[in-house]
Amino acid sequence: MALNQDLENWNPEDAEFWERQGRRIANRNLWISIPNLLMGFAVWLMWGMITVQMMNLGFGFTELEMFTVTAIAGFTGATLRIPASFFIRIAGGRNTIFFTTALLMLPAFGAYFALQNPDTPLWVFQVLAFLSGIGGGNFACSMSNISTFFPKSQQGLALGLNAGLGNFGVTTMQIVIPLVMTAAVFGALSGDPLPLQSSSGTLLGRIEAGADTWIQNAGLVWGLVLIPLVAAAWFGMNNILAVTPNPGNPLAAFGKIGGLYLVAFLTSGLGLYAFLPAPVGLGVLNVWVALLLVIIATLLIMRVMPAGIGAGMANQFAIFRNRHTWSMTWLYIVTFGSFIGFSSALPLSIEVIFGNMWVPAEGGGLERVNNPDGPSALTYAWIGPFVGALIRPVGGWIADRVGGALVTQVISGVMVVASVAVGYVMALAYGTEAPQDYFWMFLVLFVVIFAASGIGNGSTFRTIGVLFDQQQKGPALGWTSAVAAYGAFVAPRVMGEQIQAGSPELAMYGFAVFYAVGMVINQWFYLRRNAYARNP
Repeated sequence: MALNQDLENWNPEDAEFWERQGRRIANRNLWISIPNLLMGFAVWLMWGMITVQMMNLGFGFTELEMFTVTAIAGFTGATLRIPASFFIRIAGGRNTIFFTTALLMLPAFGAYFALQNPDTPLWVFQVLAFLSGIGGGNFACSMSNISTFFPKSQQGLALGLNAGLGNFGVTTMQIVIPLVMTAAVFGALSGDPLPLQSSSGTLLGRIEAGADTWIQNAGLVWGLVLIPLVAAAWFGMNNILAVTPNPGNPLAAFGKIGGLYLVAFLTSGLGLYAFLPAPVGLGVLNVWVALLLVIIATLLIMRVMPAGIGAGMANQFAIFRNRHTWSMTWLYIVTFGSFIGFSSALPLSIEVIFGNMWVPAEGGGLERVNNPDGPSALTYAWIGPFVGALIRPVGGWIADRVGGALVTQVISGVMVVASVAVGYVMALAYGTEAPQDYFWMFLVLFVVIFAASGIGNGSTFRTIGVLFDQQQKGPALGWTSAVAAYGAFVAPRVMGEQIQAGSPELAMYGFAVFYAVGMVINQWFYLRRNAYARNP
């Protein structure tokens, strides 16, 4: 079968069809999907690392402002996942992955230009973080697409590979960004360096203050890598007509995608403007009220859009009448929400909690100053996301054999205990003159949380693949991942606020309570004797 041809008769549950041609086509689409999704994660979450280096370079913004830049990317990315959940149904897999990946060049190259000038105003970085949310949206359509290519018996492994290896975009970004900033690795394109005002680091070790840094390479590297990946999506992927009966020509498909993304950009932009404090926003709404209103407004506007778009999604809204949509949404927040949220918040948390310390102030009292013995976030922040992404396919594989709900219950219990423990350690570190003494305990506990969330990512996606039919499976995967992606907003926002208040441990205790409620939901729906679906 020629590449780029729409697939008219696609039936992966037919064993003879699967062995004759289905497996080959499905695997080709999977292995093109993975690196494109990886780039989505890298561009979406790159601000968690970039803001750390901006502080080290003296860009002149406060800690909370830097946490907010990171949170904006998380907020927009999660909102964009809501329409992205439906892209495959209305536009086709090939068209969707090509176009949404190409859009990542906007924030990537934009960051390249903005970071060359330390006097660039804060609003520019906020706009670029806003556009980086495109990468967050890409996860929903990517997972929805791959779920249509594989039989149910292989859902756990296929989705685990796509999501798990795609999630390596977080680790890849956290390793690559510090390395490319240390030299003019792109020659003349790298521009002029800036000197570090505070010590920094890479995977290879510590970098002392005064060293030259090409922070703009943190954007350029992704822009250059995206070019061949976009080409691979265009020439190597397929649309499945059984899933997308009328994808239209590519330009029409791009128009549908663009129209839906504009809706999500509008609602998320208004939501951010409503709750962010002046001078950026109005500060008139509670952040949680704004978040809820954004989700509702996005869904309502999508539902009443013109026939070419809205009608194509009408049947997909049936997922909201299915009880499993709501139970699995909570459970996926527990797993993926934690993974993506802590991936986003951990670098700045390390920098602020362990990179500063309390010392006696003149006139009495205490003040926080730079800790010369503090660990570099750029050296260690990648470890947790690396473990979480690496182990995710294992979670899907185990769930295929023993059942998804059982795996989810075990890892949720682990996350409850580890979250309480890491909160206690954070309290000890924040209140001492030598926070670095608690760093390794802190890091090990967070790696445990990442590992558990990674296993749970695989088990919950496997459960969704079993619970929903072919028509609802993709939108259900997209919807649950969309709501869970707000973890990339909630975690940095909550942790930033609690650190500023001097009580970082309260954020982790709150997350532990949320995980415990998830265990109750999972037990009721999937593990009790008369459960709605027994250990799917």
